[in-house]
Amino acid sequence: MRKDHAIAAACAGTVLLMTGAAFAAVPLYDLFCRVTGFDGTTMRADEPSKIVLEDTVMVRFDTNVRDLPLTFKARQVRQRLRIGETGMAWFDVTNTSDRPVGATAAYNVVPEKAGPYFQKLQCFCFEGQVIAPGATVAFPVQYFIAPEMATDREGRGIAEITLSYTFWPTKDFDQAVAG
Repeated sequence: MRKDHAIAAACAGTVLLMTGAAFAAVPLYDLFCRVTGFDGTTMRADEPSKIVLEDTVMVRFDTNVRDLPLTFKARQVRQRLRIGETGMAWFDVTNTSDRPVGATAAYNVVPEKAGPYFQKLQCFCFEGQVIAPGATVAFPVQYFIAPEMATDREGRGIAEITLSYTFWPTKDFDQAVAG
């Protein structure tokens, strides 16, 4: 009987371990992407670059909305920026409904290998947003391209980067909290 109990305990432990791994997979993948810049995930910086190079990069801006009554547009289609120079881009979001909208912006860059070098200092995407009925809100993004991109094997030669945002409904948004 002891052998049967040991096998049953091992099976139960394996099921518990696999269930825990399934629930942890998404947050762990998200953490991995944020730390490494994998899959076009941009990085968050605490301070601007101290080095500015003469080499430039064209940064393009793409905006999308999923399942929300919002219009979302970049004020500028593109910006040319010296590598290491701090740039500022502005985005306008309008709530076209008569109710508050809770939204969170997901983001990435293309080419994906540019992710570790695209450094955000300030971004509306760092937290969820509530846009009042009929309101238009201007959101800034302050960023720079890390100077390492010019010398790293992976980053060398990148001449154009597209920063893409998609506004999604904020999970569990409660209109009573917003109003």
